[in-house]
Amino acid sequence: MFLENTVNHKEQFGWIEVICGSMFSGKTEELIRRLKRAQFAKQKVEIFKPMVDTRYHEEKVVSHDENEIRSTPVPAAANIRILADQCDVVGIDEAQFFDDEIVTVCNDLANKGIRVVVAGLDMDFKGNPFGPMPNLMATAEYVTKVHAICTRTGNLANYSFRKSNNDKLVLLGETEEYEPLSRAAFYKAMLKEKISKMEVAAEEVKKKENNSPSQS
Repeated sequence: MFLENTVNHKEQFGWIEVICGSMFSGKTEELIRRLKRAQFAKQKVEIFKPMVDTRYHEEKVVSHDENEIRSTPVPAAANIRILADQCDVVGIDEAQFFDDEIVTVCNDLANKGIRVVVAGLDMDFKGNPFGPMPNLMATAEYVTKVHAICTRTGNLANYSFRKSNNDKLVLLGETEEYEPLSRAAFYKAMLKEKISKMEVAAEEVKKKENNSPSQS
């Protein structure tokens, strides 16, 4: 269980917390909860999110349960270092969309005595580690992995399965684009998708062979 420490300015060292998991697992909800507790404690809090994320609101971090907290959209991780210098607590949502410099930025802020709370997807839609998240998790003092519920089995889900055939790594969407799956359900879905693609490819080859002029 995560235990909230108190920022100790005498030591001048903060720490990094990472909240990770699949889509619909409550990452942003937990991020907002921790940041609002810090605000209630009269700490100076700043929240940042990547400028690309405009699904719910351009200037707010909003959870699936419609809880929200005001944030500052930034185009790159370097902007956070400049804007967060005088804070007690810094919150960062959708960290997987930031460039790799986000890891250095978070460490620099923590070394200045700032508590850094980061939320993001740990895996992409193919089940691979997503962007800077693995390095953030490795350098963090506290890592909390939250889970969704698998839409097919009812078990705990830690994969974000993409329903469409779009292969872009970054594709913003909600339930119309993604569903949370357990390991077993995700493996079966990916296997079915792979077989389907192989069948389509084989059919295309067959059509080309049938349409090609016969050789004497």
